[in-house]
Amino acid sequence: MTSVKQLSAKSLSYPRKTIQRAERSLRCSPFQMPLFVKMRSRSVDFQEIVGVAGEKLQYTRRPLSELATENALLWLIEVGVLRREVDGQGITNSFRLTPLGHQIIEQWQNRGGMIPPASLSDRIYNALNRWFRLPF
Repeated sequence: MTSVKQLSAKSLSYPRKTIQRAERSLRCSPFQMPLFVKMRSRSVDFQEIVGVAGEKLQYTRRPLSELATENALLWLIEVGVLRREVDGQGITNSFRLTPLGHQIIEQWQNRGGMIPPASLSDRIYNALNRWFRLPF
């Protein structure tokens, strides 16, 4: 019988550009650290993030519409930070960190527990990547 070795988030290595793009996307996202900390331990349902609920739980700085929330979450999925949860019925409305997301959030938690602020160049570069869907 073959044994399956569990990989921890620390054991995976990613190209530097992948990590930089993921960090920039997180810094530019409308979400705050409490959301990602919660996603480290469990999946978070879409309805917990949207609107006043997301602001109340400190997942967002201000209430976000469903469309804005979905677009931001889908971008973080595309850059490899988040994934959608799957159950026996298929894809759910819950989101969770990927190993790359775990790695970044863990580093930021160890460095003060804050998401570093995005610079103007971060915001421009992230917007261009989102617009053109550039890989790097």
